[in-house]
Amino acid sequence: MPPTPFLQLSALALGLWLGTVGGAAPRPARHDQPDLNRSQSPGTEEGLVLIPAGFYEPLIRSPKDLVKKPVAAFWLDEQPITNGQFLAFVRAHPRWQRSQISRLFADSSYLEHWASDLNPGAQAPLNVPVVRISWFAARAYARWVGRRLPTTDEWELAAAAGYTRPDGKNDEVLQHDLYAWLARPVPPIQSAVTTARRNLHGARGLHGFVWEWVDDFNTALVTGESRADTGLERDRFCGAGSLGAKDTSDYAAFMRQALRASLQANNTTTSLGFRCAQDFSPPIPR
Repeated sequence: MPPTPFLQLSALALGLWLGTVGGAAPRPARHDQPDLNRSQSPGTEEGLVLIPAGFYEPLIRSPKDLVKKPVAAFWLDEQPITNGQFLAFVRAHPRWQRSQISRLFADSSYLEHWASDLNPGAQAPLNVPVVRISWFAARAYARWVGRRLPTTDEWELAAAAGYTRPDGKNDEVLQHDLYAWLARPVPPIQSAVTTARRNLHGARGLHGFVWEWVDDFNTALVTGESRADTGLERDRFCGAGSLGAKDTSDYAAFMRQALRASLQANNTTTSLGFRCAQDFSPPIPR
């Protein structure tokens, strides 16, 4: 089992610390109780909300990075994937069940709070976010439903919106909820996803529920181990983490950056889940 993820997170966040989105678009019809016994068909918008195109400003950047990165419109799951939805996946694909999965794809904590391979049990109600999921497993699920994991840029763009305004940094209610969550210990049982308040785009639980995998999580800081490498960015190591930061007071963003940098693809934690994304293709004019 890897070191306690929140110890990793705190240490990396400390090292980092020292060292606008367009308007809301119409949402597709909601399906709060999808059929959990089958995969959804690729290309549908069931259970998704549309995130309008916008610009993402990276937390930490080097002088050669774009100040604001354009992000195309995309679909995003309205809420994190639940235990019930993931149960349907492992039923269909036994190789991803707890007793069958290779340690190459998930560490020993994978789904360990489930009662058994095909029974989440009392500690993992069907309507709460699935956690203790590796990146490999999250990515496999996304492919099963014909979708993918969101990129960091996409996830951060979606999460930048407040409850009622495009700029969540100026949404006092959202900021209160976010920092109250960061201050609380991880609950033994997560809350139902339907209790999460929607943001401006209709997405639930991007803040205040669980951390979420992104497809390119391993690009968070550096790409090598040796600090003697001439190709590495010197301003992306711990002590220099805040030198290129867009906002050194954005503690929550530093925490997300630190968590992503601390993870390996087979890691699982008590509060790390995921949701899926899908490319948006505007209708062709007739």
